[in-house]
Amino acid sequence: MLCSPEALLQKNKVLTDTWQRYLATPNVENFVELAISINSFTEFLIDKGIAALHHASHQLEQVSLAHFAQDVTHPLPQADQDDLNARINELARLTAARAHNSLETLTRDPVVIAPQSMRSVQAWLIGDDPDAWADLLLQLGYFGMTTEFSTWDQPMADNADTPPLLLLDMSSLPEAEWHERIQALRQQFAMGQLICLEVESDFGQLQQALKSGSDSCLLKGRPTHAIVEHIMELNERHDQEAYRVLIVEDSKTASHLIHRSLAEIQIESHIVNDPRETLNALKQFNPDLILMDMYMPNCTGVEVARIIRQHCEFLSIPIVYLSGETNVALQVDAMRLGGDHFLTKPFNPVFLNTIVKSKIERYRALRRSMYHDSLTGLLNHSSGKNMLEVLLSGIVHEGGFLSVVMLDIDHFKQVNDRYGHPTGDQVIRSLSWLLKQRLRKHDMICRYGGEEFLIGLPHADEEQAFSIMERIRHDFSQIHHPHGDSHFLTTVSAGIATYPLAQSGDALIKAADQALYKAKLGGRNRIHLSDD
Repeated sequence: MLCSPEALLQKNKVLTDTWQRYLATPNVENFVELAISINSFTEFLIDKGIAALHHASHQLEQVSLAHFAQDVTHPLPQADQDDLNARINELARLTAARAHNSLETLTRDPVVIAPQSMRSVQAWLIGDDPDAWADLLLQLGYFGMTTEFSTWDQPMADNADTPPLLLLDMSSLPEAEWHERIQALRQQFAMGQLICLEVESDFGQLQQALKSGSDSCLLKGRPTHAIVEHIMELNERHDQEAYRVLIVEDSKTASHLIHRSLAEIQIESHIVNDPRETLNALKQFNPDLILMDMYMPNCTGVEVARIIRQHCEFLSIPIVYLSGETNVALQVDAMRLGGDHFLTKPFNPVFLNTIVKSKIERYRALRRSMYHDSLTGLLNHSSGKNMLEVLLSGIVHEGGFLSVVMLDIDHFKQVNDRYGHPTGDQVIRSLSWLLKQRLRKHDMICRYGGEEFLIGLPHADEEQAFSIMERIRHDFSQIHHPHGDSHFLTTVSAGIATYPLAQSGDALIKAADQALYKAKLGGRNRIHLSDD
C-alpha cells in the first residue's frame, strides 16, 4: 500500500463523520459535503493505488451522485438512507481490515527502500502461446517490469497493492467471448491497465474491446518495440506540484465553499474578492486555472478575462466562468471574449472538481511541451540546466552532496549510419525510459543534446552515484534493440562530478563532461569519476 494505515483510516473517518453529520441534520448542505467527501476518498484510493477498496468506494460515489443530481428533498427517503448507510459501513469495514492487514505486514516484514529503488509494475500477458510473446516480456523486464504469462483459463492472483498491467492477446480468443472476458478482468482489476493486442483495424472489434473495459487497443501487426513504447509512455512518471486555482469571486461565502471543495481533492486555491487585484494575484500565485464569477460589482468576469488576455504570459491559462446566467447566447459571447468553459450556478461541486482537474491536466500538458524534449519527454537542454541550478541552490542551503552525471551512448553515429535515424531515435527513447524507471522521483533527468544526457542526483555522494549509474550502464547493455528480423546491442559511458568538489552548476557539468571524456578514452562502456 502506498500510504500508511493511519492515513487510510483517517481519510475514511472524514467520510463517516460527514455521514453522521448528515444523519443528525439531514439538509442539502450536509449532503453536498457528503458527496464531496466520498469523491475525495475515491480520488485518494486511485492516487494511492488501493484497488481492493476502489470498487466499493466508486459504487458509493455513483449512488450518492445519482441522489445529488435528482430533485429530491431532504432528508432522503428511509430506504435510500439505509442503502447509503449499509454501503458506508461496509466501506469502513473493508478499510479497517485493509489497514489492519497492512500494519501486520509492516510489523512482520519491515522493508527498507533503497534511495535509488525503481518503481515496480506487474505485467501479465494473457493468451495461448507464450513463445509468441517471449521477446516482448523480455524487453519489458529490462525496464523494471515484473512479467508473467497466463492462459485465458488460468486463475490470476489479485495483488491489490499494485494495479497490474494486463496485455490481452485478442487473436487467441474467439470474438464472441471478448465482451465477457474483458469485462470480467475489468471487474477483477478495477484500477489495472487493460491493453488489447492484435486487434484488427475494424470499427466493430475496436468498439467491443473499448466498450467492454479495455483502456486501449494496439492493432494487429504492431512490432514489439512499438508495443514497448506504448506501454512505457502509459507508465511514465509525471511528478508535479499540486494543482493551483485562482478564485475570482466577490461573494466571500461562495468563494469559501469553492475553496473548501477544491481542498478536498488536494487542489490549492487563492481567493480574490476584488477583481481589481486579479493581475497581482496571477503574478504572485501563478495558478493553473482561474475560476471567474461572471457578475461582480463595477466589473464583469468578461471584462476581467479580456484584461488578463492582454498579457502574453497569461494568454493560455484556462478561465472557467461561474454564473447563474442561463442565456446560451451570452455564454457563447463570454467564451469568445477570453473564457474556456461555463458552469451555471448552482453547480455540482463534484462536477466542478472534475472540470477543474481536466482543464489543468490539459494546460500542464501544453506547458510540458514547451519545457521538455519532444522525443523523450525529458527536460530539454535549457530547462535541465535551470533545474540543476535549483537543485544546487537547495543543497548549498541545506548541506549535503549533489552528484552530476554526463551520460552518452557509445558509437551512436555508427548506430545511425548502420541502422538509420528512426532506429537511433528508438535507442535514445529506450535509454530515457530506463533512466525514468531506475532513478528517484526527485532526481533530475535532461536530454542535454543528441545522444547525451545530463542527470542530477541530490543527496547522493560520488560512491552512491557510481553505484546507481553502474547498474543502469549494465542493464542498458543488455537491451535488445530491434532492427528488421534481428537485433543489436549498444552501451553507454558516463562521467560523474560531485558538489562540493565543484562549486557551481557550470563547473559540475564541465567536470562531469571531462570525466565522461576519460571514460571514452578508457574504452567506453564504463563510468568515470571526476577525481579519478
